[in-house]
Amino acid sequence: MLNENIKTIRKSKGLSQEELAVKLNIVRQTVSKWEQGLSVPDADMLIALSDALDTPVSILLGETVAEPQADDLKAIGEKLEVLNLQLSQRTAAKRKAWHALFVALCAVIAVLFVGLILLHSPYLGWNFADPETAVLGTAFHAAEWLFMRLAPIVFVGSVVGAVCTRRKALSM
Repeated sequence: MLNENIKTIRKSKGLSQEELAVKLNIVRQTVSKWEQGLSVPDADMLIALSDALDTPVSILLGETVAEPQADDLKAIGEKLEVLNLQLSQRTAAKRKAWHALFVALCAVIAVLFVGLILLHSPYLGWNFADPETAVLGTAFHAAEWLFMRLAPIVFVGSVVGAVCTRRKALSM
């Protein structure tokens, strides 16, 4: 809601992201992240944003408040805390999903390697004089050849991905 309001009000005022960023003494990418919902401004920046857009903070946050309250800053801080928490939870869920994908990919590659080792390349013993067996043997050989070339690269990438996306217990 905040991200959509920032974008709508900025456009209604005829400002580009760059122009708004200059008014706030920040980089354009920060405004872009706000509008995409990837981050939220802190309480002080929200007030500066309100001034730059000549719009009450309550409108930016999606409320229609007739009278400003004495503890507006506290309420704004609480709402921003909730938004940051939601953003953090969404990021953690994405990280967890990617981690599971990388771990699963590592497991699948390991199982396929073991399977190919146990099969001892059966296409070598096939009767290539029979057209059906020859085609199947050639297809199996091509798949095994491609797998043996690409799987180590994908496996290493998956291990790196799994390590990079694991939950860091020390930092939390």
